[in-house]
Amino acid sequence: MVNQYETVFITNPVLSEAQVKETVEKFKQIITDNDGEVIHEENWGLRKLAYPIQKKSTGFYNLLQFKIEGESLSKIEIQFKRDERIMRFLVTRMDKYAIQYSEKKRSMKQAKKEEK
Repeated sequence: MVNQYETVFITNPVLSEAQVKETVEKFKQIITDNDGEVIHEENWGLRKLAYPIQKKSTGFYNLLQFKIEGESLSKIEIQFKRDERIMRFLVTRMDKYAIQYSEKKRSMKQAKKEEK
């Protein structure tokens, strides 16, 4: 069964902008290779962490929303664990209310951009 998921992952702050983009593209490719579909992506930029991870106090935050089969999700999580550029990640399944909220939020953001 195809479900919609959302993942936020934190990449190492010593990476260059190009390396961060390359990491995001890698995971988007992994999703599409496993018959998934990337719905939305956001780069939240460099942010301060709540507590140090690997002696680092900042990290690049990225969000991906995607649809994929439940069995294929474990392959993606394994890749997150293996990639040394990823400091932390969290994958959550979105229910219908989370999907509606996310779509509403995106459309409001798009409307604000069009006003300017």
